[in-house]
Amino acid sequence: MIDPLRNQNIIFDMIGKRQYFTLHAPRQTGKTTLLHELAHRLNKEGNYISVVFSVESAGYRSITEEIANFKIINSLYQACEFFLPKKFLAPKPVITKKYSLQDYLNKWATAQTKPIVLLLDEIDSLYDDVLVSVLRQLRNGFQIRPERFPSTVALVGLRDVREYKTKVRPSEASLGSGSPFNIKAKSILLGTFTKEEIAELYSQHTKDTGQIFSKEVVDRIYELTGGQPWLVNAIASEIIVEILKEDFTKKITLEYVESAKENLIQRRDTHLDSLIDKLKESRVNKVISAVINGDLVDFNTYNDDILYCRDLGIVSETNPVQISNEIYREIIPRVLTDPFQAAIGDEGKRVWYINPDGKLDMDKLLKAFQKF
Repeated sequence: MIDPLRNQNIIFDMIGKRQYFTLHAPRQTGKTTLLHELAHRLNKEGNYISVVFSVESAGYRSITEEIANFKIINSLYQACEFFLPKKFLAPKPVITKKYSLQDYLNKWATAQTKPIVLLLDEIDSLYDDVLVSVLRQLRNGFQIRPERFPSTVALVGLRDVREYKTKVRPSEASLGSGSPFNIKAKSILLGTFTKEEIAELYSQHTKDTGQIFSKEVVDRIYELTGGQPWLVNAIASEIIVEILKEDFTKKITLEYVESAKENLIQRRDTHLDSLIDKLKESRVNKVISAVINGDLVDFNTYNDDILYCRDLGIVSETNPVQISNEIYREIIPRVLTDPFQAAIGDEGKRVWYINPDGKLDMDKLLKAFQKF
């Protein structure tokens, strides 16, 4: 593991300036790890009271605002018991219809002598009126911070704040500004690993076991993963645990890297399953199809669909827009063309364009194409 707070001076700057901000990144890129490290570090340094808590318990469409408020407050109270000593704990929740998250945070902050840094995870799991209600309550409290409300609030999720509007019913889409959280000072996107950070991570394995990840192996893994943290770890784990059976005397070769890549793609672990699930969304499918087919679309930083795909880590952050890494570039077309492939024919039967040795018969293919 490498320090999740590396290169994150901007977060400490936001906290020092008592600002509210959003933090977003694709799944399994280290958001929750960063939040826990940040809260523990702030509490240890002693200048702030900091808690990470998730609002996912209120993340379903049928929930009422009243029940959502209590669920969120209860999640915060339980998180406080994990992160803080008794003297800094939030008050025990009171079950009344009128008791809101805003009231609860006001009561907690007023009773403390240190400013509170609240790290609110899974914000984009909320829907409709509940999402609007939470954002409004945080915005209302912004004016009375830090004496009577948390000094800093970070909203953390998969998507940037501009995307929260897509989780709200049309009648509630506007909160009087272009953004439903217009008090935020910054929107921070967690980046992927650099090649140097991958080498640093793998060097810890070398230090523990003596087994070396050579420069050419690190370079190839970077090409395959684009530095996506889950893929970087999964490739290494597949090589060391599954292929080499934790025999640390064996050399890690490029062949093992390619085998690990194929295994991950074929197995479709949770991370890749989540990626595949996103392809079902029309706005994602539209962008990916355009990238694969070379269609002319509005590829610029103001195109919300492209920005959304970038937030999800599916396409590159730089132009020209392309699928973000080699593994994604292999698995995404496989998934999108799966129905077509199924219609081509049974793999168990010998088809006319394949030679007895299993290779393509290029002459037959080209002649058939000419005829076509």
